[in-house]
Amino acid sequence: MLRSPDPPNLDISASVRAQPLRFRSEGAALTPREVPEETAVAIVHDASTTAVMMATPSDLAEFGLGFSLTEGIIDSPAEVRDIDVIAGENGVEVRLWLSPRSSAAAAARRRRQAGPTGCGLCGVDSLAQALRAPPVVAGGLTLCPADIHAAIEALPQLQALGDLTRAVHAAGWWSPDAGYLAVREDVGRHNALDKLAGALAMAPEPASAGAVVLTSRVSVEMVQKAAMIGAQMIIAVSAPTALAIRTARSAGMTLVGIARRDGFEVFTGPERLSEMART
Repeated sequence: MLRSPDPPNLDISASVRAQPLRFRSEGAALTPREVPEETAVAIVHDASTTAVMMATPSDLAEFGLGFSLTEGIIDSPAEVRDIDVIAGENGVEVRLWLSPRSSAAAAARRRRQAGPTGCGLCGVDSLAQALRAPPVVAGGLTLCPADIHAAIEALPQLQALGDLTRAVHAAGWWSPDAGYLAVREDVGRHNALDKLAGALAMAPEPASAGAVVLTSRVSVEMVQKAAMIGAQMIIAVSAPTALAIRTARSAGMTLVGIARRDGFEVFTGPERLSEMART
């Protein structure tokens, strides 16, 4: 299994100290606070740029691998021979070196368009590609309402950058047997999910059946990416779009939205929810 962490010489912090002028009822004062860094990150396959996105400069090897998996550029981490993370004057390149077959497939769908923060469809060159059908996910996972609440309540404690800046999204993989196996953060919600996909792919053992938990709304790209990594369920604190609901239904995925302490709403796949408490 490929495991290529970010190099120690990648001297870019995920956050920086700002000095905003804070106004309160007692007056105004310069008050330091941490804000997330945002930099251009190029995903490069075999020396050709596939996509450029604005992202938080952390977990970038995982980002490159996860993006390659969720976008269907590769089917398995075994198709990546090596990953290099190279910082430059204008941003960071994540260079992935692919097997010959995967390299040819990547060249056939090259994308060269830079996009705004967290843009999940930047550079997609056809409507068919944007609306690609997701794979049908496996069955077998059953959660009870207490599981949904446990996943939502535990996530904030694992959002180190979010706690520091209050300005990033998080994506986590939660299973009823192990809790959170991984959580990743980024200024872009799609980027956070791609980093999570890469983290799971680089893990020593395959992830047990579980749910993707999101701090963001659920758009169609989030469902497509979650399906690509085999998530049977998405649990999100916000609502899904109509297209996301239709896409989740076609993938056989359970989509839970507006998950808060006082309840949640199940938009697709209610058969994976049991009213019985877990023993």
